[in-house]
Amino acid sequence: MPSRMPSRAVLPVALLLTSLVAACSTGSTTEGRASGSPSATTTSATVTTSTAAPSSAGTTTATTATPSATTTPPVTPSSCAARIVEGLDPAEQAGQLLMVGLDDGASRTSLDRLVARRHLGGVILLGGWAEGTAGVRATTRHLEGLASPKATSGLGLMIAADQEGGAVQQLKGAGFSTIPSARVQGRGSASDLEADATRWGRQLATAGINVNLAPVADTVPASLGTANGPIGRYGRQFSSDPERVATMVPAFIAGMRAGGVATTVKHFPGIGRIVGNTDVTARGITDSRTTADDPYLAPFAAGIKARVDLVMVGSAIYSKLEPGTNAAFSKAIVTDLLRGRLGYPGVIITDDVGAAKAVAAIPVGARATRFIEAGGDIVLSAPPSTIPTMHDAITSRMAANPAFAAKVKAAATRVVDLKLRMKLATCP
Repeated sequence: MPSRMPSRAVLPVALLLTSLVAACSTGSTTEGRASGSPSATTTSATVTTSTAAPSSAGTTTATTATPSATTTPPVTPSSCAARIVEGLDPAEQAGQLLMVGLDDGASRTSLDRLVARRHLGGVILLGGWAEGTAGVRATTRHLEGLASPKATSGLGLMIAADQEGGAVQQLKGAGFSTIPSARVQGRGSASDLEADATRWGRQLATAGINVNLAPVADTVPASLGTANGPIGRYGRQFSSDPERVATMVPAFIAGMRAGGVATTVKHFPGIGRIVGNTDVTARGITDSRTTADDPYLAPFAAGIKARVDLVMVGSAIYSKLEPGTNAAFSKAIVTDLLRGRLGYPGVIITDDVGAAKAVAAIPVGARATRFIEAGGDIVLSAPPSTIPTMHDAITSRMAANPAFAAKVKAAATRVVDLKLRMKLATCP
């Protein structure tokens, strides 16, 4: 679990990277959505995102990470995962890289054939579930039952939700606390946030949720404030000070881990400086300031050091990193910056790329293949109708391009490695 976060978390990111690399090389790598808007895969006035979106002793952070019940590092990272993936055919490998949305208004059986035929690896609950723990648990129990040797090669499903708090709280009702916005959470101490997140995490685990697409690691400058469409407008940021955000992110991660739930920092490399919401527009989504050593990367670096389980890459465009390319499809951002410079070895997931307007001009299948080409792992697509096209695009490209097939295998290995730590898979 993270220990005290240095108050200089916003020193040049390059300085943070030194300690990050050391932390990641200890043999306990963690794989580790959230959308650009309060409703990353849902666009509602109440911002129920499809995700988009520490610890204690005063201010805890991530110097020493204690393995959690859900993310205990394997003795030999990825060796067992590699063996499992070797036994999967191309369609099964591709399926592990897809997460689909299940809306509250849909039948809980509506994804059964899709999961089975496309061997899907994950489901995210969307649309705002107000039935309380009992209603959510009935659905997640059904989803758990879809995992079988034939449908998913025996690998359990990641079942995710956007449970940030405030405008972005997908699960409500009896058994779920009313969670304040991150802006409010950020006013308290890191130790208080860790304790609260532990309680919220236990509620999610009781309801059968094993992945929270939170916390938000974006920083919105005070000068922009609510003019920032995806984050500032809804108070989804812990603070306008990246140092403060870098203190609270590890606390949220540590609390959720203690509660038995995997976490996701989002939306890399940060969507706090844009004005457009990538879920609902392709305008105003270019960040012309963020650089590879930007202080606003410090909260993401802190999350990595705290051994977050997943990192979500957003759909904004960064003119100083790779002009004209959405972040999720940018090798410069996904591989060179996140995996290379920040040293993150784990699972990378997209924000919603099924319904988001920011990527609407890109063919559906290409959204999946371009993300994997860039170095990513899990493609999150809210509309079930997009999944067959994405799955076919991945498997077709695998058959035609051995280098791409190798990238799929590597991505599937990272996903299965995380599932092993989450106890959603067993070593053969």
